Amino acid sequence: MQQPENMGKSGFVAIIGPPNAGKSSLLNAFLGHKLAIVTPKPQTTRNQISGILTRPGLQIVFLDTPGIHKPASRMNSLVVQVAWQALSGADLAILVCDVFLAATKPDRFLSELELMRSRISGLGIPLLIAVNKIDLLKNRNAVVPIIDQLSRLFPGAEIIPVSASARDNTEHLLSQIPPLLPEGPAMFPDDQLSTLPMRFLASEIIREKLFFSLERELPYSLAVGIEMWDQDPARDLVTIHAVIYVPKQSHKGIVIGQRGQRLKQVGQQAREELEDLADMHIHLQLWVKVKPRWTEDRNFVLQFLPELTG
Repeated sequence: MQQPENMGKSGFVAIIGPPNAGKSSLLNAFLGHKLAIVTPKPQTTRNQISGILTRPGLQIVFLDTPGIHKPASRMNSLVVQVAWQALSGADLAILVCDVFLAATKPDRFLSELELMRSRISGLGIPLLIAVNKIDLLKNRNAVVPIIDQLSRLFPGAEIIPVSASARDNTEHLLSQIPPLLPEGPAMFPDDQLSTLPMRFLASEIIREKLFFSLERELPYSLAVGIEMWDQDPARDLVTIHAVIYVPKQSHKGIVIGQRGQRLKQVGQQAREELEDLADMHIHLQLWVKVKPRWTEDRNFVLQFLPELTG
C-alpha cells in the first residue's frame, strides 16, 4: 500500500548503557535543552525518561533509561528492570559507551558490556553505538582500537564517536536515526517536549540538587515524592509540597544541614529551575522523613517507578 507523502518517520529510540556512560547528557544534547538530570555520580537516572524531538517529517521519542548494572538491592533490581523494559517497545536502540573508561579501565569496560551484549544482540532491532566522552581523551586516535573492539562485539552496528556534554558529533549521530525508523505519523503534538508530567520533573529536579549538594553514597538512599501540587492559573502560581525520604535518622540531619541551610539551598535552586521550566511562579516547601530500609521495600519503591506499575 502506498504511504501518504506527508507520512514521515516516527518511532521510539531507547538510549541504553552502563551507569555514568552519559545517556542523560546525550538525551539533553538531542533535544537541545535539559530534560534528564545529569550529575557526575553513576546510577543517577532511576526512571525511563521520555523526550520528544519533532522536526518536519520526523518525530523521535527518546527513552533515556537507568544504567544497566549488577543490582545490589531490591530497588536496583527494579531500576534495571525499567531499563530492559524500555527496549521491548523500541524501534531502535542507542548503546552509549564510555570511551574514557575503555581507555583507562578496559577490564571494567568489557565487564559492563558483557552484561548487555547477548540481550542486546537478540533484540531484533537496529543498533547504533555512541562512543561517548571523546573530549576526555588526550589522544583522539586512542578511540580507534576501542571502535574495532566494539565492532567485534556488536557486528553490523554503526559506531559513532561523540561527546554528549560538549555536543560534539551528536548531530551526526542524530542524522543516522531517521533512516532506521518506520514510516508513520507523529504520535504527539509538535510543541510537546516530553511524556512526563510536571510533578515527576519537579521530583527529579529536587533529587538532582540533592545529588550535587551531598557527598559520598547518601544521594543513592534518597527518594523524593510530591505530596501536594496546587496550580492557581489566576495567580500564575504553583504550590508544591515535596518529601525527601531517607533511611536513617542520622541522614535526616545531613540533608537538612546546619540551621536548615542545605535544605534551604536545595529548595531555592530547585525552585529557580522549576520556574524556568514551568514559566510560572513556584512556591516550594520541602520536608525530610525517615523511612527505614526503603530501598528494600518493593511496594514503596514502585511508587517511584510508574513504568513497572502501569
